[in-house]
Amino acid sequence: MDLPYSYLLHSGKPETLHSSPMADEANRTAFLELQGRMIETTSKFKQVQNQIRTKEGEKKRAFLTLEELRQVPDDTNTYKSIGRTFVLEPKSVLMSEQEQKLKDSETAISSLQTSKEYLEKHMSEVESNLRELLQQDPALARQIMSMSVM
Repeated sequence: MDLPYSYLLHSGKPETLHSSPMADEANRTAFLELQGRMIETTSKFKQVQNQIRTKEGEKKRAFLTLEELRQVPDDTNTYKSIGRTFVLEPKSVLMSEQEQKLKDSETAISSLQTSKEYLEKHMSEVESNLRELLQQDPALARQIMSMSVM
């Protein structure tokens, strides 16, 4: 009686005929690489989300400050906060600074949104690659599932 090679490899548990030690090792290596890329991409994605949130806060603060400055008469003394000190500044200077902050925030948010979209695409690619790998090698999928149950 001829037993498939994979049957002998897995201590009496029949597996598919295409399993070989080299293929198993290559699949494990590919899985670890994909897992590392997914972790790295997820980390970058969260970082970009936090940066977007920060820039949106800066944008909102600049917008609200501009709204308040517009209501103030032009001849009113206005002060700029520098640390714990306040410095007398013309209203026009404060307005232009807030407008610049608003523009800078919008530009940064736009750039970060582009990065976020790229990272989302990259994450979905890595996810589909992982899914494909696990569908090709059910033994690897079972092994991973048995480790994650603990």
